[in-house]
Amino acid sequence: MSKDVGLVIIGTEILSGKREDRHVVRSRQQLARRGYGIAWCLIIPDIRNILLSQLRWAMAQPLPFFSFGGLGATPDDLTRDCAAAAADVALSRHPEAEEWIRRQYGEKAEPVRIRMADLPAGAKLIPNPVNNVPGFSVGNGHFFPGFPQMAEPMSDWVIEQYFPPIVADVEARILLPHAREGDLVPLMESFCVAHPEVRFSSLPSFKTDGPQIELGVAGREYDVQAATYDLKARLERMGLEVRDLGLPES
Repeated sequence: MSKDVGLVIIGTEILSGKREDRHVVRSRQQLARRGYGIAWCLIIPDIRNILLSQLRWAMAQPLPFFSFGGLGATPDDLTRDCAAAAADVALSRHPEAEEWIRRQYGEKAEPVRIRMADLPAGAKLIPNPVNNVPGFSVGNGHFFPGFPQMAEPMSDWVIEQYFPPIVADVEARILLPHAREGDLVPLMESFCVAHPEVRFSSLPSFKTDGPQIELGVAGREYDVQAATYDLKARLERMGLEVRDLGLPES
């Protein structure tokens, strides 16, 4: 199982500012509790050709992904149809999803709500404890409604089912007061070549007393310890002030 998960957030209202996204922060917290992280995130409008192309891209990636939004029955809810097309399967009535929806809504399931039982062929259901209208999993994607109060327990269920706890990566951080990135690029490049087992990051900023750089080294704890020791030694040989920030707060 990969240590990373992609996110697809669907909704023109997010891009227009009518709604604020809550899925990124919540997903990061949920995944971190099991040792996983977020690899990438797409925010997509409710436009069929864009949604279809981006879901095809997500399904072609080696990582699993979570998708939020667009599972309703209104004309702008396109996710079920586009997920089926992206997976190259038919959109068809799922018998168990139909049963759940009819049991929840009775006669009011027709003629609109029952459409939410039309899912990609072969999809596995994700229980929805709020109103019993399920999400679904197809390919490497897990699809949830956009409502956070529904999506949170549903994604918790998926994580419990499909993401066994693993040892999370760690990250060491180093602060270089009064340093400039441009002066350190050769050192950074040689360090990355020497330590391909870790992920390196450089975050410059400007304070009232001048520039500074925050460096990050992430990966398995043993690899991070060894690489960080080497990085500090390289920086100190250049005469730089090196402040160890340790691990970031969760």
